[in-house]
Amino acid sequence: RDKLVTGVQTCALPISKIRVRSAPRGAGVFVDGKYIGPAGRFSVPEKYNIEAGSHEITLKDPRYEDFSAKVDAKAGKTVKLSAKMKKKEEPKGPFARLRLKGGEGESFWSVAAGDIGAVYLNGQFMGHVDELNDVGGGLLVPAGTYELKVQSQIYGEFTKTVTLEANKVNAVVYGTKKEQ
Repeated sequence: RDKLVTGVQTCALPISKIRVRSAPRGAGVFVDGKYIGPAGRFSVPEKYNIEAGSHEITLKDPRYEDFSAKVDAKAGKTVKLSAKMKKKEEPKGPFARLRLKGGEGESFWSVAAGDIGAVYLNGQFMGHVDELNDVGGGLLVPAGTYELKVQSQIYGEFTKTVTLEANKVNAVVYGTKKEQ
């Protein structure tokens, strides 16, 4: 038996894997309501361990309607799921750009390279950390005040009320690196 890592606990369970190909490629993958990471990054679909058995898989992206499917994951096998999500109506401006900025100095490539932790605004999944933390990146949203929640794999969980100003890059410092 392989081991399935769930949070900080490791348990010996029969595991399967899931690979999702989606349009859009970076949609968040949720298994039974729990975020496990993006469907893909850099044009490569990610593969995640999941417990063998029946699961509800949901894909989320703020620009698209959620997509859900039930799957039966068999031990030692990979579940392959393909989805083309339906685009939502475009939001109205004026827009603000939210950019995350980790508690350490920025590197040339990324503040938290490889951090696929979830980012939420007002409880709605908006993407993952490494989409929102480089100088040219960020998330365009209507200007306003939001409850920002970041569940970073590197910096831990962070929640803050933020006011995002229109026509401006709003860089939010979201934590300091966890102890190794």
